[in-house]
Amino acid sequence: MKIDPNSSADLSVQIAQAIKDSIIAGELDVGERLPSEAELADHFQVSRPTVREALKRLAAQSLIRSQRGASGGAFVNRLSFEDAYSQQITTSTLLLSMNAVSFDTACEARYALERACAPLSAERRSPDHLATMRAEIFRQGQPGLTDEAFCASDVAFHRALVDGAGNPVLSYQLAGAVEAMQPLMNMITFTARDRERIVELHGQIADAIEQRNSQAADLALSELTAYTLELGTKAMAARASRHQNRSNVENSK
Repeated sequence: MKIDPNSSADLSVQIAQAIKDSIIAGELDVGERLPSEAELADHFQVSRPTVREALKRLAAQSLIRSQRGASGGAFVNRLSFEDAYSQQITTSTLLLSMNAVSFDTACEARYALERACAPLSAERRSPDHLATMRAEIFRQGQPGLTDEAFCASDVAFHRALVDGAGNPVLSYQLAGAVEAMQPLMNMITFTARDRERIVELHGQIADAIEQRNSQAADLALSELTAYTLELGTKAMAARASRHQNRSNVENSK
């Protein structure tokens, strides 16, 4: 493990990256204890606080875990897909919001990935996945359900569809694609979404998955994509109009 002391990059960042590279390369195995802070400080020729900061960075990424006691120290952690979901969702949400990714682009990516999952889900889904989808459809049809609860149910339905594919890599990727779009989907739900139409399409998707009919599932998802894009276009146009009107009023003062 090496760093470049002449580099302008922060030394703690370099150390964290060097250890991370060793983990990825298999030079440090899952469960293996890292050298002590003093040993790492000596190895990298830096202070112990610098090493400590590097270890904090790795812990924040769930790459290492700390254990106290005589046999304690920092150990290489086994990162699970479930543990990484929240990071993926946060990163995807920030990318969409901070880089002003258009609704059409985000929606296209989400449903393209979901449609790739549909045939696998139709083939591999378990009774539990179907039960979750049916339960969320029932919930979405309940009178008095808040917009926030409807959106949460929508996410749960689509997560069950994706998880039914039995592919953790796809589930991980879709965790960001589905949930990162939630702020945008909330906007549509609060302004224009026809719940009955959504519930109808969700029912068609669930029926197709239960019948292991991948073509029918793809067709229903295509209809849902088109409907969502239509609503999104209208909602974004309405929001732009409101912003323009507000700007005109402020400029007229």
